[in-house]
Amino acid sequence: MSVRRVLTFVVPPAIVGLAFLALWELIVRGFDLKPYFLPAPSAIAEAFVDNIDQVADATLQSGSNALVGLIAGTLLGIAASFLLMRFRLVNELATPLAVALNAIPIIVLVSVFNNMFSSTTEVPRRLMVTLIVFFIVLVNVAKGLRQVQPTHLELLRSYAARPLKVFLALRLPNALPYLFNALKVAIVLAVVSVIVAEFLIPGPPNGLGQRISLSAHRGQFDIVFAAILVSSVISMLLYWTVQFIERWLTAWHPSSRGS
Repeated sequence: MSVRRVLTFVVPPAIVGLAFLALWELIVRGFDLKPYFLPAPSAIAEAFVDNIDQVADATLQSGSNALVGLIAGTLLGIAASFLLMRFRLVNELATPLAVALNAIPIIVLVSVFNNMFSSTTEVPRRLMVTLIVFFIVLVNVAKGLRQVQPTHLELLRSYAARPLKVFLALRLPNALPYLFNALKVAIVLAVVSVIVAEFLIPGPPNGLGQRISLSAHRGQFDIVFAAILVSSVISMLLYWTVQFIERWLTAWHPSSRGS
């Protein structure tokens, strides 16, 4: 990636972000808004620095939970989509089940996981993320495996290509853009889900969800906003990582060549 492209990718968002923070600071100071209503960015930054150790520990815990759930849900979703593609009967049986599982309210899953696992483990929080990511990846990858160009499929069949060869040479590359589109959506939901799970599922008080909850009860809203900011940074870092891997693995795709 050239320096010019990097600057084009980084500079405009940075300018917009700084302008937004400056406007936020001016509004808070100009209207003399109270910290419990809306803390100023300067107060949030100060709270972040003063509580850097606690925020860092919470960030590491929530980030690791989101990452583990994201990886597990992605791998399971890809494996399940392969099975759905290979066996039509499995597709007919599993697809309605996956839809029904995804429709279960989070609060119900929380109650189930509370009874299944100890309150000292992070497993239920990671399972929450895994289930959400699994469905997104399953639907999108399965779609990518099926929606291949008929002319490409006929060409491979005319060469007497075996099903495995068709899968590796045509269906799998065609599903890659669908996979990365799914991951870009799943990343945001993974971070949000793990924070919500930390709110709802009792466990070790060391995640961003607990930090936000405890700080809000104590009236420390500057720390609340600092934790929210950190969760946004986690989402952006994961998103950029996936985007980098996408550019590397799908350089042949028209969308990558044109970006």
